[in-house]
Amino acid sequence: QGGNNAGHTVVVDGKEYDFHLFPSGIINPKAISFIGKTILQLNKVTVHGLKDWEKRLIISDRAHIVFDFHQAVDGLQEVQRQAQEGKNIGTTKKGIGPTYSSKAARTGLRICDLLSDFDEFSSRFKNLAQQYKSMFPTLEIDIEGQLKKLKGYAEKIRPMVRDGVYFMYEALHGSPKKILVEGANAALLDIDFGTYPFVTSSNCTVGGVCTGLGIPPQHVGDVYGVVKAYTTRVGIGAFPTEQINEIGDLLQSRGHEWGVTTGRKRRCGWLDLVILKYAHMINGFTALALTKLDILDVLDEIKIGVAYKLGGKRIPYFP
Repeated sequence: QGGNNAGHTVVVDGKEYDFHLFPSGIINPKAISFIGKTILQLNKVTVHGLKDWEKRLIISDRAHIVFDFHQAVDGLQEVQRQAQEGKNIGTTKKGIGPTYSSKAARTGLRICDLLSDFDEFSSRFKNLAQQYKSMFPTLEIDIEGQLKKLKGYAEKIRPMVRDGVYFMYEALHGSPKKILVEGANAALLDIDFGTYPFVTSSNCTVGGVCTGLGIPPQHVGDVYGVVKAYTTRVGIGAFPTEQINEIGDLLQSRGHEWGVTTGRKRRCGWLDLVILKYAHMINGFTALALTKLDILDVLDEIKIGVAYKLGGKRIPYFP
């Protein structure tokens, strides 16, 4: 799913669940849910109102850990951007960006580190904390308190942790199974193909299936694009079809458009087919799941973005 920055509201049999890390399949007692090489915030590994979820959740040993100081730094960086540039990125302040920074700098810590030699883990944790303290002098970190909590989490999740690559290999080559990979965020939030810098820190396009789970490309079958009948966006960034008027307000209120993670209102506008086509260029959808058509029921006329002009000329691509 990418990380605890994404939120999925899932309603099954009239009961509502808010998921941040868990695949939606955790509700299904017949499904095994697998969290792959993603970013894991350990205090989120729990589901209220679900029975025996621990028995059907598997966590990859390669998953990176989001620490409390990553979250604190995320907030500090947003304040800095606002002060220096007059605008921020609009992150969910859940520590995702700083955790990916640690990962790319090869100073990040993973589940396998937490579950092996705790003394070695502790010294690497202290080094990482000190690095952040030197960058952000106002940052306060309760190192010993954090380590104590982490040791507790380690024992709680130990039974769920497996070698993720071997788990996926067995799932693909063992007795026939239906495998569904759930994406989070959207194509336009992809670190490489999205509206940079107003993006997340990971690949949320179809390539993330291969890099995130270790699934070889030839095993990727059908690719379903999930799209609303109108366009929404949380946070700042380009949005040509946005309606900052009563239409936008209507879509927002009728569609219950606010972020599960932040509670922020989503910006709303007409369906942008240029964006949709661009997402298709990258992902190669075999089908589209078109949602929320009923939200438009009360409108006499519906508009759709069909083309972009650049310098007065129509362009066939997403600039």
